[in-house]
Amino acid sequence: EVRLVESGGGSVQAGGNLRLSCTIFGDTFDDSDVGWYRRGPSNACELVAYVGSDDRPHYGDSVKGRFTISHAKNTVYLQMNNLKPEDTAMYYCAVDLDADWDCEADYWGQGTQVTVSS
Repeated sequence: EVRLVESGGGSVQAGGNLRLSCTIFGDTFDDSDVGWYRRGPSNACELVAYVGSDDRPHYGDSVKGRFTISHAKNTVYLQMNNLKPEDTAMYYCAVDLDADWDCEADYWGQGTQVTVSS
């Protein structure tokens, strides 16, 4: 059974930092893309970042230059710096076997809440 377990969410003030972690159980997904989505107050799904099977990072436009995705063994990290109130959302770790990152991932974590106050 594949499970994705996130941790590291919380509440911070604008300008603060957080690091999210996602540990993958049941598979290594060495040849698949792994990354993060988020859903804010509008519940719209937004791509945050992912690491391709070639280990190249990709970022959504709204987080470029502030967020960094990395991975080690079976854990994916999302370092979030200079957080803004508009980053407030539930963050989900995901595995996308098709590598198209269209918010229809094959595996999802349970989500971790990030709240940024002004």
